[in-house]
Amino acid sequence: MRKFVNVVLCLTAVAGTVWSGTQIWQVLSGRHQINEACAGLVPAGRVLSLSPAGGTISHRVADEGTIELDAGLPQDCEIFSTEAGEKYGTDSGERWFFTAAVGTLPDDDPVIPEDPVDSLLNEWGDHTYPDQPLGGGIAGVVTDTGVTVELPCPEGEAYGPVKTLWSRASLMDPGPPFTEDGQPTAHDRNTLARIAVTTANNLAGRLGCADRLPDPPQDIPALTEGPLPVSRADGTCAWYREAGFARQPRLADQVLESRPDELLWDETCGLALSDERAAEVAYSDAARRADVDHPSRPGTWFASFHTYSGEGAKNVQLRRTIPRESPTLAEPGKAGRGGDDSVWWASSVCDGRPQIHTMTIAWQYDELTTPAYEKVFRAYVDDVTHRRGCTDLKFPAHATFTEQASS
Repeated sequence: MRKFVNVVLCLTAVAGTVWSGTQIWQVLSGRHQINEACAGLVPAGRVLSLSPAGGTISHRVADEGTIELDAGLPQDCEIFSTEAGEKYGTDSGERWFFTAAVGTLPDDDPVIPEDPVDSLLNEWGDHTYPDQPLGGGIAGVVTDTGVTVELPCPEGEAYGPVKTLWSRASLMDPGPPFTEDGQPTAHDRNTLARIAVTTANNLAGRLGCADRLPDPPQDIPALTEGPLPVSRADGTCAWYREAGFARQPRLADQVLESRPDELLWDETCGLALSDERAAEVAYSDAARRADVDHPSRPGTWFASFHTYSGEGAKNVQLRRTIPRESPTLAEPGKAGRGGDDSVWWASSVCDGRPQIHTMTIAWQYDELTTPAYEKVFRAYVDDVTHRRGCTDLKFPAHATFTEQASS
């Protein structure tokens, strides 16, 4: 009996050693894969702690999906895991679950507000979560897939002058196995923030930047689902509630908003019509005279507002609905309308930085409400510029809001 017990104990010890050795090998291999794919910029240990990161870790081996700083910026790295693949039931046995991206500003990519034919709500009927600022004194934004942060770097160099660098850490289409109500879990949300901040600081070291970001907040709140009734607006759309615009029968009665944060390079307020309000407008005498159809799905009729700051404000383009026509550039120091499209812009200067404020009104809805939204846009711009202490305000001429109505 004693010999039997000793044999069992030995076999158990051997099995435990083999198992622990396998686990250690997987961790070391995973770290190597992440470091190799992401040029050593991304904290591999934190990536491995994400919910979908179990099993064998691999990375994309291609010209795209692997960070090579010598090839210029922006770049990204894409990481796969077998556990994510198993839980999704993929044929390959692995799944792309994580992406880290880095870049610098200024760049050539334009900033483009919503098009009048877009929708503010998820077109597939899933949850709609407005982005929220990261907070903690960091210029950062939290989305329903990840976190993006910016870091000033006026003395950096990366194939030309650098004024700001950015990094993003995100889960790739995480899905129900790794989400709660359509967004990352609290653990993953906090981890993604730490990955984004650490990656930005590591990139700052590579580019010769003096500044570093502080640690992000420890407990990042879940995103609030929208839209909300106007009566509950207390963030970037609070001005709309306070002005009582929703009492006007043709104007929006719901909001998609975030917490105000002057560090954000894109602060937004979205206004949407509930099904009931949309039906009232669509079946009105004015709609029949204008031959306007009832909106096909929630969020189709909207008015959306953005304030773009800093480098992003220097390259805001208003898309054209007419094919082959060049978009309108929303120039700092000026104001106007994007051609015949229902997109307007105003401009100001806040703390020495240019700001572009835009408004987009949804297609067909604009035919019924454009003149009324002149006052709404003015109230939005006044609120933002007052909160941020802006000067040199330029606002579109009254005629830009009346031309379509008379055409």
